[in-house]
Amino acid sequence: MLFRRRARMLRWLVCGRVGTVWIWKALLLFVAIAFAVQLLGVIFNKSSVHPAGHSIFLSSDAQGPSLGFCQPHTHIMFLKTHKTASSTVLNMLYRFGDERNLRFALPLGYQFGYPLPFNAHRVKGYRGPRAMEFHILGHHMRFNKPEVEKVMPADTFYFSIIRDPAGMAESSFAYYKEVAPAFRKAKSLGDFADNPYRYYDSRVRNNYARNLLMFDFGMDNNANFSLAVAQKAETMIRQTFNLILLSEYFDQSMILLRHALCWPLETVVSFSLNARQQKPSDVGGLSGSFVSKAAAAAGIGFRGVRPQAKILTNVTEAQREKLRQWNAFDLYLYKTFNRTFWEDIKSFGYTQMEQEVSLLRMLRKEMAQVCLRDGGKPVEARRIRDKTIRPFQLGLLEILGYELQPGLDNATRTACLRMIRPELQYKDVLDAKQFPRVAQSGQQNPALQAAGASLVRQDSPRTGERPAEGNAGGRTAELRDWDGSRLMRRNQTLIQKVRLT
Repeated sequence: MLFRRRARMLRWLVCGRVGTVWIWKALLLFVAIAFAVQLLGVIFNKSSVHPAGHSIFLSSDAQGPSLGFCQPHTHIMFLKTHKTASSTVLNMLYRFGDERNLRFALPLGYQFGYPLPFNAHRVKGYRGPRAMEFHILGHHMRFNKPEVEKVMPADTFYFSIIRDPAGMAESSFAYYKEVAPAFRKAKSLGDFADNPYRYYDSRVRNNYARNLLMFDFGMDNNANFSLAVAQKAETMIRQTFNLILLSEYFDQSMILLRHALCWPLETVVSFSLNARQQKPSDVGGLSGSFVSKAAAAAGIGFRGVRPQAKILTNVTEAQREKLRQWNAFDLYLYKTFNRTFWEDIKSFGYTQMEQEVSLLRMLRKEMAQVCLRDGGKPVEARRIRDKTIRPFQLGLLEILGYELQPGLDNATRTACLRMIRPELQYKDVLDAKQFPRVAQSGQQNPALQAAGASLVRQDSPRTGERPAEGNAGGRTAELRDWDGSRLMRRNQTLIQKVRLT
């Protein structure tokens, strides 16, 4: 009897008073530990983002300093602005996604209906919001947030890159001189800077001549400058974009980006793509090229690279300042996000930034020695033996490319080729990879898939795209873009896009 009484008292003490509290505490502690173990397992599993394929880095530092416990971003939207080293950034995204079999939101042609605002239905394979997971969106577009959000998941990381408006104007003038109406009329960039209103018509699209950053971010580039409008643009960018990089500090930008994305250092190692020759071609440039012939066939005088090409883009410091004032909205954005950029670097730590930039440059040099001929020096397109990796040519100065080292093993050659493949060709490769049935059915030319050749297609009113027409022999075929621009090609290679109006 006494024994039963003591047993009941013990059960009462354990379960009635002490037991209930401690049992709940123990249960909560157990759940917390289990959740932490599972979370750490996911983090360790996902943060070790080694290349899915063959790594060609010899250095043990290719992963870079530890990023700690973070998850790599794989949902990424990159606003590819014009003439800001954005092609090099896009190549980095191409490689990261290609190696890991991520899905790209690809345009039906080569741009998302630019200069029209972005529309989700211009994404190849798009079937409606959340019908398909897209990981990376990064081609030229005029930003339109509501439509972008239809394509990309809610946790998408948004970033872009900007540049001093004076430098952008110089680069834009050299590249778009023969196709942008405002530049085509001007004798030189200095002439345009001295009197831009003489040549610029705000009613004409594709001018590339005023507040190009403002336009690419989806805002009115022709409005009279006011602080209120500029601040509204700044607010939109800050609320939407996680990071804004600077073209002039490209390596520092890549370090900030790789930490923001939680990516290994080797993923942001790159070679400069779509870079212009800094002096006129020694053989007359494009004067005898397909570009010149296509323009002539279209009835447009295309003068190619002339001996005075560099002179045409030379400006005085006073004229550079005029160009900045002409692009007043872009100047405001540049100054604003320049300050933000250096605040980010200060928070990051100057010493750590210097160390990682040095490591990045060491890895780039190592890559050049492994992958490229002539120590990695860029070469004129006509000197590149492999025609499938020759960059598309347009403008006063020649766009340079690279040649691969001979004798590379297959895995190394594949990795190196990804780093130097021009933007248009790489897009074709990804397109064929993501839509193999379309490619096999003949809706896309097999020669384009193999060579990654540059062919801009027409956007039709219904689908945004008309399949490329076959072109046997060497005959020139004519296509038209959405705005009536004539698209000329020969031997499956884009040779010129010229406006007829």
